[in-house]
Parts: sequence; structure tokens; C-alpha cells
Amino acid sequence: MKPSELEMQAGGCVCKKVRYSLIGSPLRVTICHCTWCQRRTGSAFGVELVFHEDQVLFHPDTLSVYRHISDESGRWLDQHFCNNCGSSIGLTLESVPSIQSISVGTLDKQNWSELTNLERRHVFVRSARQWSDIPGDVEQYEEHFRN
Repeated sequence: MKPSELEMQAGGCVCKKVRYSLIGSPLRVTICHCTWCQRRTGSAFGVELVFHEDQVLFHPDTLSVYRHISDESGRWLDQHFCNNCGSSIGLTLESVPSIQSISVGTLDKQNWSELTNLERRHVFVRSARQWSDIPGDVEQYEEHFRN
């Protein structure tokens, strides 16, 4: 992948009502195995690219937000989604409100998320499905690394 492709990426929801642009590279990839992310995604985990909020621009700003209060920490997590098709676009966390995550599956160019130089963190591995294979050479946390 050319460096210029890293400078600007785009993505959005299934129905294309929500679109976004990403400027610059993400800080890391977070793979969350908590039971809330399992329900939120309908899968074994959530996979999020983590950006500073000023790197993410929504066009137009048509996101809906569901605020979830964590059973454990009592802090909120805002799930951003399309109010038309329901696609989960990303998250904002009370513990770091200056960070915006983007759900990897919403990127237009999926190969961008596979860059080998991105830091990967697996969180809430205590809730990981038995059949989820977590590589041994990545950061892993039983809970969240901010706990």
C-alpha cells in the first residue's frame, strides 16, 4: 500500500446514509472480546481502529448514538450507528472522549486494516470464545487496559 493511501480513507454504513473520512493513520487496532461487544456486533468480538477525534470527519453528521453504561466500571460507551440500516460505525468512551474508534468492517478499502505495523490489542480476553484464536505475540488484557 502506498503511503498516500494512508493519509485519507473513507467508509460508511450499509445503506450509505452515513459516510466518513479518516485523515492519517490510526493509533492502533483494538479487538474487544467483552460480552457487550459480542452482542453489539453479533460476533465473537468487536474490531475497532482507534483515532484521535480530529482525524474522523462524518459527512453529513447523521449518526445516531446509543449510550451504554458499563456494568463493571459504571462509565459510558457511546455506540455510533446509522439510524436507517443500523450499521455500527464506531465508539466513543467516557474514559478517553478525545478518541473515536471506527468499526473496521465499515472501511471502503478493507486491506488498509491489515497493515502489519499497526499495534493490536486484545481486551477482555477473559470473555473470549473458546474457538477465538488470539495470537501469542500481541498485547492481551484480561479486562480493559485502562481499568
